[in-house]
Amino acid sequence: MTSAGYCPQEPIAAIATALSPAAIGIVRTSGRGSIELAARIFSRPAALLKAEGNSLVYGWIVERGADGKIESRIDEVMLGVYREPASFTGEEMVEIFCHGGISVVKSVQALLLRSGFRQALRGEFTFRAYINGKADLTRAEAVKEIIDSKTNISRGKAAGRLAGNLYRKIDLIKQDLTRLLASIEVAVEYPEDEETIADSFDLEALRGILGELEGLLSGWRSERLYQEGARVVLAGRTNAGKSSLFNALLKEDRSIVSDVEGTTRDYLENLASLDGIPVRLFDTAGLRETDDPVEGEGVLRSRTLAGEADILLYLVDSTIGLDDDDRKFLSSPTLPPAVLVWNKCDKENSLPVPSGGTAGGNWKLAVSVSAKTGLGMGTLIAGAKGLLTGGSTDGHSSGSPEAALGSERQRAACAAAAERISHAVSTAGTGELGLDAVVQDLEDALASLGEITGEVTSDDVLESIFSNFCVGK
Repeated sequence: MTSAGYCPQEPIAAIATALSPAAIGIVRTSGRGSIELAARIFSRPAALLKAEGNSLVYGWIVERGADGKIESRIDEVMLGVYREPASFTGEEMVEIFCHGGISVVKSVQALLLRSGFRQALRGEFTFRAYINGKADLTRAEAVKEIIDSKTNISRGKAAGRLAGNLYRKIDLIKQDLTRLLASIEVAVEYPEDEETIADSFDLEALRGILGELEGLLSGWRSERLYQEGARVVLAGRTNAGKSSLFNALLKEDRSIVSDVEGTTRDYLENLASLDGIPVRLFDTAGLRETDDPVEGEGVLRSRTLAGEADILLYLVDSTIGLDDDDRKFLSSPTLPPAVLVWNKCDKENSLPVPSGGTAGGNWKLAVSVSAKTGLGMGTLIAGAKGLLTGGSTDGHSSGSPEAALGSERQRAACAAAAERISHAVSTAGTGELGLDAVVQDLEDALASLGEITGEVTSDDVLESIFSNFCVGK
């Protein structure tokens, strides 16, 4: 965003919707003179120029000749008019709502570029919102999080940051830190007043601030999981019911289910939601010795996938129980966190669920289910979610439900602030370095917190953030 081609307030335009047939397409403009430039290609230029902010104007996108007369009509449209500073970017904006045909949308954009607009860079609209004070960096990053969200829960978490819950959390911490810093600096300035020095430093308040930051950091693992998702692999012997469970978790008949052993010869992969956590779900070939080279390759791939999983759902037919191969597989020291899925528990001859200690396995929990009837599926999903989030097997995640860090950049800055405050607590506790050292630590912590919200941010960080956005944002 700091390249020579970028200039604040320069009129820019970009297609803001996907280039695929749809009912509506949106072409967005922003910058000084956007309304006047858009009026050049609008059938009712006077109406557009007089339009109030946050209003809609009906008309046509048209091409005009050198004499200003309309030569052709492109599409019937509605124009959204936004006057600065009451707009997303804080600048003058016009959004063109046209029909969603690919040719129509591209024609409107091409006409805008010929009329004086420049093609917007990736993330340039959101970047302008940031530099014009309409959004801090946590809100700006949340825009992309919402676009990339894969489940309702991940979208909701991003929407919370877009609404400002993380910004407000960081701002409150900064206010508390600033007040504490001010009281210490008074003591440093007037060291002859011993009583003032004794009362100036509230160590418990500083520990409270450290606890707030550590709470944010502890919730990062869960938050990242909702953004990036996890790999969940179904494994087990042939006919254990992996394909049935795969279909049950997806809520669709994606995998072929058959009583014939070796039906699944290669793995199947599908996106799914595990109680709000986006996961890549793998159905694998049954683990057994085979002379069939094709099935053998499938078994090899199954073992490889199992080793790369974030969690493993290992299925066993509960009417047969564990055998030596199951125990050997489940006792592997390289096994990822595993759930023993005791399947077909609806059968009359189903055996009781074994415990890890007595059966020689190192699975984290065992759950009785029937992939066919759905019995026990809620318990399985809650247990798997608990393993993924690092919480208890009831599926509840740790961390603040109201505000949470949304990116690795934010996590690193928060960790840096927590480190400096931890050092200040230690320094104040021993009294070895004096209050000057505490002041330096707190100032460094404030700078790190400023990086989270964007008050202190280098150009290369901004480039990294906004260059990952799509062009229309």
